[in-house]
Amino acid sequence: MKQLPLQSYALHLLIILALFLVQFLLPAYHYGNLTRIMVYAVLAIGYNVLYGYTGLMSLGHAMFFAAGAYGAGLSVHWLGFGPIAAFASGIGAAFLVSILTGIVVLRVSGVAFLIVTLMLAQAAFLATLYFNSITLGDQGIVITLRPIEIAGTSLQLSDPVVKYNTALVAFALALLFSLWLLRSPIGRILIAIRENEARTRLLGYNTFLYRFAALVISGTMSGLAGALYCLLFAYVGSSFASLQYSTLPLLYTLLGGTGVTLGPLAGTAIMYYLIDISSEFTSSYMIIVGAALLIITLWFPDGIAGRARRLIGRGTA
Repeated sequence: MKQLPLQSYALHLLIILALFLVQFLLPAYHYGNLTRIMVYAVLAIGYNVLYGYTGLMSLGHAMFFAAGAYGAGLSVHWLGFGPIAAFASGIGAAFLVSILTGIVVLRVSGVAFLIVTLMLAQAAFLATLYFNSITLGDQGIVITLRPIEIAGTSLQLSDPVVKYNTALVAFALALLFSLWLLRSPIGRILIAIRENEARTRLLGYNTFLYRFAALVISGTMSGLAGALYCLLFAYVGSSFASLQYSTLPLLYTLLGGTGVTLGPLAGTAIMYYLIDISSEFTSSYMIIVGAALLIITLWFPDGIAGRARRLIGRGTA
C-alpha cells in the first residue's frame, strides 16, 4: 500500500513531536547526546539529498560542514557578529563553497566523483592548518556568544534547553524540507537521474543542472549543520574539515537507509550510541563499531529505516 502524502507528513510531524516531548523525560547526559544527534542528523539529511536521492556518493562533505562552522565561528571571533548574523554567515559560506565545488566536481561521475570530492576536502583540511593565524589550526577557536534577544526575552545558546530546542527546530525544518523535496517534481527527476541518468537526459532534462542543484542543496544543508554545531557548542577547529566528517554522514545514511527521509536520524542515533557505548569498554572501540555496522548492514541492506518502511508495507517515507 503506497503511503499518501498526508500520511507521510503526519508521520514525520509525529517524530518531531516525539523529539519535543522526550526532552522532559531525558536525564542530562542523554539530553546532551540527543542535541548532538539532531545536529549530526541535519548533516546526514544533507548528504542523503546528494547520495540517497541523486546517487552521487561523496567523500567531501567535511568541506561543507567546515565551511559552515568556520563561516559562523570566524565571524564571531574576528568580526564580533551575533549568533543570528553568524549563523547566516555560516550558511552563506557553505552555499558559496557548494557552488564552486559543483562547478569543478560535476564534470566527472562515478568513482572519479568520489575521488575528486575527497581531494578537495583534504585540500580544505590542509588550508585550515596552513592559515593557522586565522583558524588557529588544531587548537581551534572557543567562541563567546552574545544572547539572542527575541521579543524582550534573552536566550543564551549555552543553556541546554535552548541548545536542544534550537537543534530540534533546525532538524525539523531540514527533515520536512527533505520530504517536500523528495515528493516534488525536482525530487522525482533527481531519483530518475539516480536510476538512469542517460534515459533521463534523453527525456529532455538537463541532468547537469539538476545534479548541480542537488549538490548545492546538499552542501548548504551540511554547512547549516556545521554552523549550528559551532554556535551551540561554541567551538570550531580543523578537525571539522577532517576525513571523519566526510565518512560519518555516509555511514549515517547507509545505516539508516539511503533515499529514506527518516534514515539519517535512525542511522545517526544508532551509530552515535554504538560509538558512545563501545568507547566505555576499550580504546579500540572502532573495531567493535565496525563489526556491529557490518552485522547490521548484512541483516538490513536497505538500512534500518528502509527495512522498517518495507515491513510496514508503505511507500517512500
